Amino acid sequence: MSTKPQVLAWITCDSVYVDPATGKHTLLGIFSNLRAKEFPVVHPRMIWFLSFSDLTKGNHQLKISIGIPMSDEEPRTIIERKFESPGPQHRINLINDIHRLKFDEAGNYSILIEIDDQVLLASTFPISQANEP
Repeated sequence: MSTKPQVLAWITCDSVYVDPATGKHTLLGIFSNLRAKEFPVVHPRMIWFLSFSDLTKGNHQLKISIGIPMSDEEPRTIIERKFESPGPQHRINLINDIHRLKFDEAGNYSILIEIDDQVLLASTFPISQANEP
């Protein structure tokens, strides 16, 4: 067993349906970047689906931050929430609903996913200028 929590999935999508009978998750409209005609732009709604394993039993704190690397601005915290794990043998699926996320400019935004102040994933989320036809 791992000594630290593991990120099994980080997926950005439009919606998540959880079947009440089976508990299965269906992810709808998966995407990995955004394009905008002009900036600043506000994305109306997106879901960040996260799946973890190897979390110790008890309460945990999730934090997700976004920013532009080497920028003068500090990364913004877009999600901060508590959740509970029944133990390291369980997989934890978290559905994070994000409304009105604003991007001031195009760029390759950095994403930091932390649990209990420990960085588990550093990734990127590209936001680009859409070409006019």
